[in-house]
Amino acid sequence: MSKTTNTVLGVLAASAVGAALGILFAPDKGSRTRGKIQEGANRVRDGFVDKANYLGDEISTRFTATKNQILGETEDLVNTAKERNEEELSHLENKLNSMKDRNSKISAN
Repeated sequence: MSKTTNTVLGVLAASAVGAALGILFAPDKGSRTRGKIQEGANRVRDGFVDKANYLGDEISTRFTATKNQILGETEDLVNTAKERNEEELSHLENKLNSMKDRNSKISAN
């Protein structure tokens, strides 16, 4: 994970712990305290879900971009190889035709 991600997760975790401790030590009815803890836990969970969704989208975007880049580079390499093969084949065909011409001239003499 990146430093930013670790920092965000650390801040969220510290906030959750701080909120829970603050609520536990505050003078209030048990039911209200439990409700506050539940609300805090829900906020933390929602924060984690949002961050996980963001990271999933970011990974998907980067994966797609990298995949497209690799596909483009592969296509370029294949096209370059085809061009070079065609050039070499043409060169070899020219040499073969030249050799055939020389052989036919030698045979005619």
